[in-house]
Amino acid sequence: VVARYKKMRGMNVLSPMGFDSFGLPAENAAIKGGMHPRTSTLNNISTMKRQLAQWGVEYDWEREVVSCLPEYYKWTQWIFLKLYEKGLAYKKKAFVNWCPSCKTVLANEQVVNGHCERCDTEVTQKDLEQWFFRITGYAERLLADLGKLTEWPERVKTMQRNWIGKSEGVEIDFKIDGADDILKCFTTRIDTIYGATFIALAPEHPLVNRLVKGQKDEAAINGAIEKMRAESKMERSDAAVEKEGVFTGRHVINPVNGEKVPIWVANYILMDYGAGAIMAVPAHDERDFEFAKKYKLPIKVVIDDPKGPLDAATMKEAYVEEGVIVNSGKFNGLPSQDTVKKIALYFEENKFGKRQVQYRLRDWLISRQRYWGAPIPIVNCPKCGIVPVPEKDLPVLLPEDVEFRPTGESPLKFSKEFVNAKCPKCGGPATRETDTMDTFVDSSWYFLRYISPKSSDRPFETELVNRWLPVDQYIGGIEHAILHLLYSRFISKFLYDIKTISFDEPFRNLF
Repeated sequence: VVARYKKMRGMNVLSPMGFDSFGLPAENAAIKGGMHPRTSTLNNISTMKRQLAQWGVEYDWEREVVSCLPEYYKWTQWIFLKLYEKGLAYKKKAFVNWCPSCKTVLANEQVVNGHCERCDTEVTQKDLEQWFFRITGYAERLLADLGKLTEWPERVKTMQRNWIGKSEGVEIDFKIDGADDILKCFTTRIDTIYGATFIALAPEHPLVNRLVKGQKDEAAINGAIEKMRAESKMERSDAAVEKEGVFTGRHVINPVNGEKVPIWVANYILMDYGAGAIMAVPAHDERDFEFAKKYKLPIKVVIDDPKGPLDAATMKEAYVEEGVIVNSGKFNGLPSQDTVKKIALYFEENKFGKRQVQYRLRDWLISRQRYWGAPIPIVNCPKCGIVPVPEKDLPVLLPEDVEFRPTGESPLKFSKEFVNAKCPKCGGPATRETDTMDTFVDSSWYFLRYISPKSSDRPFETELVNRWLPVDQYIGGIEHAILHLLYSRFISKFLYDIKTISFDEPFRNLF
C-alpha cells in the first residue's frame, strides 16, 4: 500500500523482497519433515513467491535476496572478517544461555522471560567457549543516536534505551584479605559505602572457584553454588523469589574504613549487571535487606530518615529514600543526594576506585551449535592458533552431506570433508570452526544487498547504496525492537566506520 501510494505521487520507489532463511525454525521444520533444510527452505520460498504473485503484490523480483544461498552468505562471512580485523569479533569462554530443546546457545536478546523465544523452553546456563560481536563498544552511540530517529515510535526507542541500560557510578577496588587479588564492584550508590556489610557475587563470577578453593567446606560450598547456577535467570531476577546464598569463607577490606567484609555468593546477583559483584548495603536495599535478615548478617544505617533516626535493630524494611548521611566519617551530616559526587571524587583521589559508566547491554553472542547457518570463517591451527579465512577463499561453503544428531553439537563436527583444512598462515593441517552464525547476523545487513544483489566482487555497490539508503519506510513488528533493529543499527554504524556506507542509521521511518 505504501509503495503504491508513493508511486502514484510520482516518486521513485524501490520495493524489494527477500528471504531470511537460515536459522533454527527452518532447521527444526526440516528435521521434523524428514527433509534436508536446503530443500525444505527453497520449497517454502517457491511457495511464498507463488502466493505473493497470486495476490498481485508488486515487488522488484530482480533484487531478490536469499540469505541461505552462498552468493549472499559469502558477504555475511565478509562482514565477520571485517569485524574480526577491528577486534570486534572474538572468542571467549563464558556462561551462556542454553536452550535444551533447540540444543544451542542463545543471545540475551533471544531469551524472553527466561524462555527460548523460538520454542518457549526454559533456558539454562552453560559454560562454553563461544564467538561474540563487541556491540558494547557501540553502546553509547546506539543510545545517543536514538535522538536522531524522530520518525520511530517512542515505545521502540524506550525499549532500546532500557535494554542498553546506561548506569553512572563508581567501580570500587576491594582488596581480598590475605591475597594479592582485587575484587572489582560497580555501584551507583557510592554514598552508602560505609554501610556495606557483605559482598555478593554471582555464582558464575570468575573469582568464585579461586575464593572457595581450599576452604574447609569446599565441597558443600561448591554444591550450593552449582545449585544456584542451575536456576534460570528469570527465577534469580524475580524479586519475589527467596534469596539463597553461601559464604565463601573469604573477606575483602573496605577501603574507606579498613573493615573486613565477608564475601558471599548469592542467587540474586547476575553476571549481566556490573561485573557480577555488588557491595551489599542491607539497610538501604530491599534485596540485600532480605538476604541479610535470612543469614543474620549485620545491618548498618548510613542514611537517616529526616523525619527521625533509624534503628537497624528494629527496621522492618530497607530505607531507600534520600536522607542525611550518618556513620560515614567526614561525610556525616551531609544530604545524601550531595554526597555521591563527593565520595566518588574522594575514591579517585585516594585510588580506591574510579568513576565509570556501565551498560546493561552485553556483547552479542553469535555462535550456534547447529547446521543451518552461515559457517564462521575461522580455522584453528595447532601452530598459529585462530586464523581467519582469507577473503579470496570466501565463501566457506556449508556441506550438504551431514548427519543430524540431537546432541547439542554442530553436525559440521562430524563432516571430515568440512572440518579438515589447511592453515591459511603456515599451510599445515588445521580444523575449521564448526559453529555457525546466529541468523540475526544474516538479517543485520540484507537491506544493503537489495541495491546490487548480483554483485560477486563486493557485498554492495557503495555509490548506489548511498543514493538509495537509509530506508525511507521500514515496516515490521515490535518483536524486532531489541533484536533485528538493534543489531542492524550496530552493523550499519560499523560499516559507516570502515567507510563502506555514508550513513550510520539504517531505517529513517519505522512503522
